[in-house]
Amino acid sequence: MPLHTKPRRDERPLSVNPFLGAANPVGDMTEAPPKHRMPDTPMAPSTAYQLVHDELMLDGNARLNLATFVTTWMEPEAGALMAECRDKNMIDKDEYPRTAELERRCVSMLADLWHAPDPAAAVGCSTTGSSEACMLAGMALKRRWTRDNAGRYPSKDARPNLVMGVNVQVCWDKFCTFWEVEARQVPMEGDRFHLDPRAAAELCDENTIGVVGVLGSTFDGSYEPIADLCAALDELQERTGLDVPVHVDGASGAMVAPFLDEDLVWDFRLPRVASINTSGHKYGLVYPGVGWALWRNADALPEELVFRVNYLGGDMPTFALNFSRPGAQVVAQYYTFLRLGRDGYRAVQQAARDVATGLAERIGALGDFRLLTRGDELPVFAFTTAPEVTAFDVFDVSRRLRENGWLVPAYTFPANRQDLSVLRVVCRNGFSEDLADLFVEDLTRILPDLRRQPHPLTHDRSAATGFHH
Repeated sequence: MPLHTKPRRDERPLSVNPFLGAANPVGDMTEAPPKHRMPDTPMAPSTAYQLVHDELMLDGNARLNLATFVTTWMEPEAGALMAECRDKNMIDKDEYPRTAELERRCVSMLADLWHAPDPAAAVGCSTTGSSEACMLAGMALKRRWTRDNAGRYPSKDARPNLVMGVNVQVCWDKFCTFWEVEARQVPMEGDRFHLDPRAAAELCDENTIGVVGVLGSTFDGSYEPIADLCAALDELQERTGLDVPVHVDGASGAMVAPFLDEDLVWDFRLPRVASINTSGHKYGLVYPGVGWALWRNADALPEELVFRVNYLGGDMPTFALNFSRPGAQVVAQYYTFLRLGRDGYRAVQQAARDVATGLAERIGALGDFRLLTRGDELPVFAFTTAPEVTAFDVFDVSRRLRENGWLVPAYTFPANRQDLSVLRVVCRNGFSEDLADLFVEDLTRILPDLRRQPHPLTHDRSAATGFHH
């Protein structure tokens, strides 16, 4: 069934600015082209550009979008490189060997950054984002489990399951649905808004293909305790013999913790960690969309998932889900690694964390809000209204901030904290101290009106805002 509504073919043609005509304002382009069917005739490129450009003006300002984790600013030099590479098909490694080489170098750099035992032996690839990377990691976990349980799978008594916190990104629910894996989720409890290591271990059995730990929950910006999770699974193995691998979904944190939390052990230093993914287009500081999936070594990625394709004259191994895609984002990732180095990434991420912690402190000082997190892990924090506030709720705040151009998501937490609704602020590179000052000024300005409300006014909470990862 199509996901889009059926186009209306009886639309009334609308007049447009006569100046959009290619040459003569009175003789060309006096009616807008149809919106839901192809026009009958061509138009000048400048006219097509202006029509599309004008409609896109109604989008929100990406720099003021405090909902998204995705990079909204890069240097002009990065943009120029991307423009030069957007016509290169990333999958065609034989025709574009240097682009393929830059991808290989990025994998090696990440393997070294994440303390792979032998970075040269680590296996990995670029993807269109963390969602595809998670799919690949999940496939590898399931295939390894299938291989180790070949004597009893498939059977009605051997349904594979994946253990994770209820706070995981929706791509993990998709993986479990698409690949017929039971999702076993650890609920939130009290002031714990992510996975509990012991509760996760208790959900594991002989059909568990792995446990997902999240380095940076999208709900509140907190790190899950990956080392404690591995320790709990070590104890489980000692008691039962079950050897359950861990995948670290480091969509954001895997590009923050290595620079700001160097003593935090969460990566391949833990022998139980089999694979890690990250989003290059989040705190990897690259425009969307690029992600990365890495495995500890070749044994962690079953060989049967690697396809060797004779494509345009070359023998090429591939294990990504997508095939043709531009090489621009991979080139931009290499540029950013080269441009910043470790010290540069550390400076950029520290600046983002400083903005987040400072902004959180100022919002907490207003008295109307209670902070759940403070931006001292991911540069992300969540807050809700204070217990004594009854005139407005987080949905009202989100709606009023949107009137000033700020996009701040308001949403309800999942089981077992569906009673808790919060606002979340993502501080990315480009969200400066000056912008943070303007945000606090606008928030402070709307508070008197909100306090005078008789009760919360946002009735349709589902339409008030979306929850954006």
